[in-house]
Amino acid sequence: MKLLIVTSLSEFHKDILKLFRESHIEAFSTSEIDGYRNSLIATQSWFPSEKGGNESVMLFSFTEDDKIDSFFKLVKAYNEQLETDNPVRAVVLPIERYI
Repeated sequence: MKLLIVTSLSEFHKDILKLFRESHIEAFSTSEIDGYRNSLIATQSWFPSEKGGNESVMLFSFTEDDKIDSFFKLVKAYNEQLETDNPVRAVVLPIERYI
């Protein structure tokens, strides 16, 4: 079992859910996040008038290697057809122990 973590712009959320389904990853969690490209955050006040980050989403799942391999193939194909410099990102972390 491994931990799959995926981040993307919120506008791709439904597409990622479809890729999860196609990879037979049925158990996962999601969280809305703000994504930043630069390490400097432009907001200097306590109550900024503009939102500094991009609306993004993070999904994660504890799943098996074969499902992760399938998901990575689908994400690679998906990213190749995107016309943005914000591709879907995915990482895998090993799990040493779990209950």
